[in-house]
Order: sequence, then C-alpha cells, then structure tokens
Amino acid sequence: MKRRIFTGHAAALAIVLGALSSAVSAGDAGPRFRADGIDADAYGRGAGYPTCTGLSYMRDLGCRVGAFSNFDTLFPSRAIAASKSPVPLRRADGEPVIRYTHAGQSRTLDDYLNANPVTGLLIARGDTILVERYQYARTDKQRLASFSMAKTIVALLIGIAVRDGAIKSIDDAAEIYVPGLKGTEYGRTPVKALLQMASGVAFNENYADFASDVYVLANLTIGQDPAGSLAAVKRFNTRYAPPGERHSYSSAETLVLGLVLAGATKRTMADYAAEKLWGPLGAEADASWMLDATGQEVAFAYYNATLRDWARLGLMLAHDGSWNGNSVVPRDWLLAATSIGQGSPFWSSSMKPGQHVAGYGYQTWLLMADRRMFALRGLRDQFVLVDPATKLVLVQTALRDGTQLELYALWAALTSAPP
Repeated sequence: MKRRIFTGHAAALAIVLGALSSAVSAGDAGPRFRADGIDADAYGRGAGYPTCTGLSYMRDLGCRVGAFSNFDTLFPSRAIAASKSPVPLRRADGEPVIRYTHAGQSRTLDDYLNANPVTGLLIARGDTILVERYQYARTDKQRLASFSMAKTIVALLIGIAVRDGAIKSIDDAAEIYVPGLKGTEYGRTPVKALLQMASGVAFNENYADFASDVYVLANLTIGQDPAGSLAAVKRFNTRYAPPGERHSYSSAETLVLGLVLAGATKRTMADYAAEKLWGPLGAEADASWMLDATGQEVAFAYYNATLRDWARLGLMLAHDGSWNGNSVVPRDWLLAATSIGQGSPFWSSSMKPGQHVAGYGYQTWLLMADRRMFALRGLRDQFVLVDPATKLVLVQTALRDGTQLELYALWAALTSAPP
C-alpha cells in the first residue's frame, strides 16, 4: 500500500483493561466460527459465498469472500509444501478480555469483529494462540489471501538466498541475475533499492484507477498474458530518480525481485519457499502461490496460507528469525529489513540511533512506536502485525480497506498490556 498508514502508541487512544496473560473469559480459546459478518448479504451469504471467475472479484463484492479463500482455484498455482514435521502452537485456556478505545468509545474484540469485514483474526504471543476467530463461514483449513503481504515473503527469501550465497550482494544490479533485464532501468537497479521500493523507475500504484500501472501489471501476470512477468516489468522503463534516493511503492519492484530470486537460485520461488521457509516454520498446511503464463510466481501478491501458518510466520519474525530452535531467516538480515538506517530513503541526519518512525524497510512496513514494530500488509486490509519486544503477533484477513485505524487502536492496546 502506498499511503501513510501507521499511527503511534499515543495516538492510538487505546488501553487494555487487564493483562492478556491473566484476564480470560469463560470457555477455551479454540477456533470460533460464525457464518455471517458485517454486510454479509452484500458479500454473497445468500448464495453460499460463491467463488468468482478470473479477476471479477475486483469489482464484484458478491464473490469476494469465496475468491479470497480460493485463489488457487481461480488461477494457475504452485503448492508450497507443508512441513514434514509441523510445529504445534499452544493454545491459551481461554480468550483474553481485551478492551481498547476507538473514536472516544471503549470497545471489545466482539465490537471490532461486528463492525469490520474480517474473515479471520488470530492473536498469538510467544508460541501460544490467544484468539482465533473466523467470519463469513471461513474455516481454519482454508488458504486465505495475502495480496501484498507476499512482498515481505519475497524479501525474506532474498535474505536467505544472500545467506546461502546464491545472491552475492544486494548491491548487485538485478540484470546480473536476470539477463533478460539487461539494458533496462530495472536491470540497472541494485537489489537493495528494489527491496526498499526505491528504484527510481516510474510506476503508478493507484488502486482507485483501473487504468493505472498496477492493474496493467496484474492483467499481464495473474491475467495470464502469454509473455509473463519479465515482459510485463520491461514495459516500465522511465527513470525519474537515481536508485536508492526516493521511496515510491511499486508492485513492479517486487516482481523484479521474484525474477532475481528465481534466476539466482535456479529454482521456482515456491520450491525455494517450501524448503527454506515453510518447512523450517513447521507449517501445518500447504500454501500456494499463483503463477503467470510462463510458470513464474506472481511475486508481488497471491501467496495463500491458513491463518495459523500466517501466525507461525509472524511468530518467527517476532523471534528475530528463529523458530523451533532453528535460524530460519538470518537475524542480521531481519534487523536490517525492519529498521531505518543510513542508506534508507527514510533516513535523515536528525534521526537518533534506535529511533522508530513510520516508514518502509525491505518490502516491510515499519510502524511508528516507542520500539521496533513492523507489519506485513496487503490490499483490502490483510495484516500480520509483529512486536518483537513482547513476541506478540496479530494476523488479520479481510475483505476491504478501512479497518486500519481501529485495528491500530486494538494493536496499541495489545502491545501496551503487561506480558
């Protein structure tokens, strides 16, 4: 997403009444399901939440629920295999009593879910699920859409490829790994600038305009244009700034990173993700990644996974890249990816070491807070929010934009509570 979305702890106007670890409601904290949600009829409840065909979900609300949990039936896809040794998550004895303040009113978790088009919500700390809710008849077995949350996965895989030596340096130009980009502006752009969304190549990411570059990119990739991702990114070849100087959110940059990853590793992105990420995470279910017409994963979006596996990813990030006693993502890489340092377009000489401001790391949103927090974020308000200090993670899948202000109030309450 391009617009500024983060608010600070103080601005969130939220508190938790009672510590998460001690104040629990009656009953257990197992998954809870409901068949409805706000505006359920508009989202297709009467028709059983049907699945769209092709890209019709962009305009047709009546099939959006079905589309967002069945993308791998709408388009060609490649599986990311579950772990051969799934890592179980613990579960709290009961849901915490959570209260927060939004728009001057004290609200509960049920108030949040009743007011927002959320298909899935999971809150976890450490290795323990505190809350797991589903709406619109979605289940814990369905692979739920990521949209641009997939961008962060690409950055994690790039970091692993650097560790493994497949990518020699993120100062290398993309064309070193993607010969088909040689002589283009994206080809001349260093991998690091692409990670920071600072290529300096013009691209219009306007979701309100169906004629904008991002929709052209979607139609050429997920829409199965025969030429695929490489030809698609080569259409955007106008430079407006030197690499690394100006941040401008662009899905095309992630698409280039996907080509870099595939070229460097000589493997499909899904296969690499299965071995290097999904397996070590102990994922309990297969994920999937949508493909273009050439068989290349559409890197900027369309990674689909169960809610609990999204949580496992977030919890690994909360543990600075380690999970189940193993290093999944190099810690130094993750710290660089989720901080603003010299060389970042968001860095200024007035910043103090360790200062936390809203910005962008390596394909990852950075929150304004009193400590390091960050987020995976996708179109229509898909989120994985991460607080490494308290090992707290919140996963949300949703149907439309507009939840974020209240979500950040809820998040501020959660992260303000004693561990």
